[in-house]
Amino acid sequence: MDKITLTGVTAVGHHGVFDFERRDGQPFVVDAVLYKDFTKAAETDDLQHTAHYGEVAEFITSLISGEPLNLIEALAVRIAEGILDGFDVAAVDVTVHKPKAPIEVPFGDVTVSVHRERT
Repeated sequence: MDKITLTGVTAVGHHGVFDFERRDGQPFVVDAVLYKDFTKAAETDDLQHTAHYGEVAEFITSLISGEPLNLIEALAVRIAEGILDGFDVAAVDVTVHKPKAPIEVPFGDVTVSVHRERT
């Protein structure tokens, strides 16, 4: 299966279980891998036969900055399922990064990854 990879799609969201996370917000970063056969897109050189990654990026940022959720697991699943519902792809991998998570020890990043595919 061919793939498109979007990395570093970033927006401010208000996700988290703590009041200050919901109030102040923080950056969330999403990586998405879209799986699709590119044969027809390559033959026709036509955007309608692939997944428009600009529109996918806009969709991702709308969910990051949209309705607050407690868990980044819920955000990752909503993004993945929304991409499958709204775009012509066979499968998707989504990783949500929460680099400013409220953790009391030094750390580089926290991520949650999900894989969804058409059944």
